[in-house]
Amino acid sequence: SASGSEEFNRPWNTEPVVREGLKHVSEGCVFIYCQVTDKPYWKDPNNDFRKNLKVTAVPTLLKYGTVGIFLCWNECLQANLVEILFSED
Repeated sequence: SASGSEEFNRPWNTEPVVREGLKHVSEGCVFIYCQVTDKPYWKDPNNDFRKNLKVTAVPTLLKYGTVGIFLCWNECLQANLVEILFSED
């Protein structure tokens, strides 16, 4: 999203919080940004994100390879939670 776009300025947009949180990543951390494609694909209960990663909401931040270490939707707007997620090993 471009910072001047309408989407970027909506209250539910987590991009500014995530960008700030990335300043606190652990050394060697790899951040992957992935979009879930279109709405029909996301709504399919058998899509790869729901089925394999157990993602139930968009946006979601998760630590790949862990169980239960993730932030969903409005939690991604809370800078303190994003910073904790990114700074933990």
